[in-house]
Amino acid sequence: MTTEPSFDVYRLPEEHEAIRAAVREVCDAKVAPNAAEADETGEFPKASYDALRAADFHAPHIPEEYGGAGADALATAIVIEEVARACASSSLIPAVNKLGTMPLLLAGSDELKRRYLTRVASGEAMFSYCLSEPEAGSDAASMTTRAVRDGDHWVLNGVKRWITNAGVSEFYTVFAVTDPTARSRGISAFVVEKSDPGVSFGAPEKKLGIKGSPTREVYLDNVRIPADRMIGAEGSGFGTAMKTLDHTRVTIAAQAVGIAQGALDYAKGYVRERKQFGRPVADFQGVQFMLADMGMKLEAARQLTYAAAGRSERGDADLTYFGAAAKCFASDAAMEITTDAVQLLGGYGYTRDYPVERMMRDAKITQIYEGTNQVQRIVMARQLLKD
Repeated sequence: MTTEPSFDVYRLPEEHEAIRAAVREVCDAKVAPNAAEADETGEFPKASYDALRAADFHAPHIPEEYGGAGADALATAIVIEEVARACASSSLIPAVNKLGTMPLLLAGSDELKRRYLTRVASGEAMFSYCLSEPEAGSDAASMTTRAVRDGDHWVLNGVKRWITNAGVSEFYTVFAVTDPTARSRGISAFVVEKSDPGVSFGAPEKKLGIKGSPTREVYLDNVRIPADRMIGAEGSGFGTAMKTLDHTRVTIAAQAVGIAQGALDYAKGYVRERKQFGRPVADFQGVQFMLADMGMKLEAARQLTYAAAGRSERGDADLTYFGAAAKCFASDAAMEITTDAVQLLGGYGYTRDYPVERMMRDAKITQIYEGTNQVQRIVMARQLLKD
């Protein structure tokens, strides 16, 4: 007996397509118009945040029980993708809110979740993630930030570097060493509030791209916090950090896909209108080949990202591999696609009067943060060699 295969599995559910349409409408009207100014001034795009917050797209992953939209991992990826298509800096609002809160979702107590996730869901606050340090980037286990127990409190001292949305976020997931003799097993996670005495921030980094999303150092100078702000058990922080990245690398893949889509969309419109030798540039085979490659790489990146998002939602055993693969492939593709978009615009593509040069600069960071693509390849190889 034979049965007809169902090909619906390869098509997004209607509710996810509806989310895409809704996000795109908001972003075209209220986010994209702020993108160039945010890039030029280096200021956080508050108007874009307000628009995303009003539509409940600022932290869509927060479960409904904490006042959130309850979007699944795929829907959240689509939100980030569509925001990134309009403005990469603004896409870090939902992306970093997920990054900062994911440790709570994975390991936090019910009380901790209620206390903080509800405030993120309402738009009252944002949440950042503090793992990297000046001497602990790819080797995060070499961090030196310390947390020392003092009665029913912990006292934190150290410096965290490359913290996205630092100074804008109210809350921070901070990883610190609680047992210096245990290396990665001696790291714990805590919630630190911006208002805690001893918390301060460095000057904004002068970056190549995503300039509308502030990146600063976070200084912890005898920051005294209640013991109930530890996320999970003592010594479990590094494991929580790595599990978090398994999930959130999917969001960086989605961001990369969105940036690339924005660049391809603009380039297609340009080559149809631009004329040389009496014909639209789009009529030339060399240009068509470039567009074909851009579209092919983009769709491959999108499908891999969505496959990884499905695994993130289910918590599949192969999420580590797929999260790394999606992030690595999509970010490499975004860099190629945005570079080709600049090429297709010629001299105009190299100027700030056209958005593709911004998109090219924004795409670069997706190959670096949440683990460089070299680290992603190490992660993938280790997962392959386990079999």
